[in-house]
Amino acid sequence: MHRAFGVCLSLAFAGLPVAAATAATPAAVRVDFSEHTLKNGLRIQLVEDHTTPVIAVNVTYDVGSRNERVGLTGFAHLFEHMMFKGSKNVGDGEHFYQVFTNGGAMNGTTNSDITVYYEALPANQLELALFLEADRMRSLEITQAKLDNQRQAVQEERRMRVDNQPYGASYERFDEVFYDKFGYKHSTIGSMEDLNAASVQDVAEFFRIYYAPNNAVLTVVGDFKRDDTLKLITKYFEDIPRQPAPPAVDLIEPPQTAERRENLTDALARAPQILIGYKTDVGNGPDQAALQVLSSVLQGGDSSRLYQSLSKEKELVTGIGGYAEERIGTGGFYITATVRPDRKPEVVEAAIYEEIARISEEPIADWELQKARNATRLGYLQGIRSAQNRANILGSYTVMFRDPNLINTRLQRIDAVTRADVQRVAKKYLLPARRTVLTTLPAPAAPTTPAP
Repeated sequence: MHRAFGVCLSLAFAGLPVAAATAATPAAVRVDFSEHTLKNGLRIQLVEDHTTPVIAVNVTYDVGSRNERVGLTGFAHLFEHMMFKGSKNVGDGEHFYQVFTNGGAMNGTTNSDITVYYEALPANQLELALFLEADRMRSLEITQAKLDNQRQAVQEERRMRVDNQPYGASYERFDEVFYDKFGYKHSTIGSMEDLNAASVQDVAEFFRIYYAPNNAVLTVVGDFKRDDTLKLITKYFEDIPRQPAPPAVDLIEPPQTAERRENLTDALARAPQILIGYKTDVGNGPDQAALQVLSSVLQGGDSSRLYQSLSKEKELVTGIGGYAEERIGTGGFYITATVRPDRKPEVVEAAIYEEIARISEEPIADWELQKARNATRLGYLQGIRSAQNRANILGSYTVMFRDPNLINTRLQRIDAVTRADVQRVAKKYLLPARRTVLTTLPAPAAPTTPAP
């Protein structure tokens, strides 16, 4: 969620030359990076930043749950776990040990579109990070015992995050109703049945297809010398065999022509909740910046229209917010409202639509537009101060949108949004026919048995 701050920021550190900022002219920001490609197709991005003696290494793979097949869901996330179970020259769990004992941090993450592995370490441990990532890309050890172990870990994670969480089933069901095509329709964590059905052969084939150098981007940010680092990367990565390109996945949704609506009962929920989503465009589309500003004005923080109207003035909700999601394929504009126990969901839903109609019928105020720009700018500048975040942004933009230079143009696009643009995208996308609504109601209390 965005929050409004009426400030102008100026940053100055290696890799980010920044012009002086004034109230009228926001600071100019640029991340300078070089790109290289190895013979096996591995794409490399380097950002030298000698401000502090640290390095960040990211490997972004062009795979997510969008690439899974019916009956074999949860593979991308399961594989995120498997990648820490050892390779030819690294023992089970040793990746963690080597990074942590050398003063570093590391992890991995998977979503519907991409999978990312990352390390942040003192600069003198750059070669260690490259060795660890190359060894598992080349020679991950996949055994039945390791698969069974991580299958159980993922299933327990599913119990914690979905099955035993209030509204957990609602978030999973929402995508099933919202999307038509399988790539985004199923959850990233997968089903218990599909996880149980996964075989060693299935997992090995998934690794061969998607964890190839020509399906990955290696991003290094920090205190290093470019030529020396390129030599190290070539030494550890270039002899890893490339693989045929993975099969393409169609992620463009057909036009939605009527509202979709469903109700659920949740025994763990203590208050009604409303999930509303509107289909939007593919990621990095021409309307994305205006949708981000629209989301900020409508639901970004305590000064937003939905919070002020539904929470503060009408006292209808205990919480309300949302975001404009950007995916490789068709994205969505989402609103989530938790209804006060003494209010009715249909009243809350009607109040949300009143605010959407108002923002569609008249331009937003100048201060609202400036607030959205300030909030976006602040979040962006705070993010790229970190070497790890810069590496993550570059790798993600490259895999998802084939344009790493978006790291240098996103703020310009936000600054170019006008009040008319915000009104236009509200009229274009926030329409009843493009809408999906899922209402979750608490389960009725079980009848009590009178004491004898």
